[in-house]
Amino acid sequence: MAHDVRLVKLINGDTVLGKWDEQDKKLKDVAVIQTIPTAQGAQMMLLPFGYPFEAEITGEIDGQHVMYVFKKFPEELKTKYLEAISNLTLASGGELRNLERMAQAGRGPASDFASQFLKK
Repeated sequence: MAHDVRLVKLINGDTVLGKWDEQDKKLKDVAVIQTIPTAQGAQMMLLPFGYPFEAEITGEIDGQHVMYVFKKFPEELKTKYLEAISNLTLASGGELRNLERMAQAGRGPASDFASQFLKK
């Protein structure tokens, strides 16, 4: 099931990420984006909107509180959000292509070991 994950700016100025529910006109499972200054520039952190009182990404925000919807945002941010709400690690397209190449090549220590093991 594909989710309509949106990055939005709320009327209070918070930038949040969540699953858009078109029927209820709500953003669900809301996470807030926090920017943290570092020596190299800035780093983004994804936190539950209810942090520090809630440890899980839950909750809803009514669509009337959304001021702006970002048309584009990094795919990595969407992936990290989906990983956080599902407790699963998602493979990126590049990782999947590498696995496909390894499978097609049929070479390498793992496949050599497996072929030797299965021959016996």
